[in-house]
Amino acid sequence: MKLAEFERQVSDVATDSAICGIPIIRRLTSTAINIRLSVSTGGFIDAFHNEYTGTTAFTLIYEDRRIFGADNTGDWHIHPFYNPDLHIPIPRVMSFAEFVADIEKQFVCNCP
Repeated sequence: MKLAEFERQVSDVATDSAICGIPIIRRLTSTAINIRLSVSTGGFIDAFHNEYTGTTAFTLIYEDRRIFGADNTGDWHIHPFYNPDLHIPIPRVMSFAEFVADIEKQFVCNCP
């Protein structure tokens, strides 16, 4: 995926989300981008993509700790809310929209 496409996807999700703040590009190189979004439930989300390696990572940080994450270092996996140090494989690519939806389920509607 191209960096511009990744940035557009993150921005589109943030615009449609009830919990995401305005995306801020923290770092941009010729091959990688890091975007940070504040979260109304507290903390922030970092979204990272490296076009050259194909690495994508999403992390929810609260009080200086990862409390939820997903990335494709190796194969796609999540770092679940109940134990973010775990690596639980998932059989598909996780989009930023899915990542934010999981956060919304956890904090906004308290859905399982």
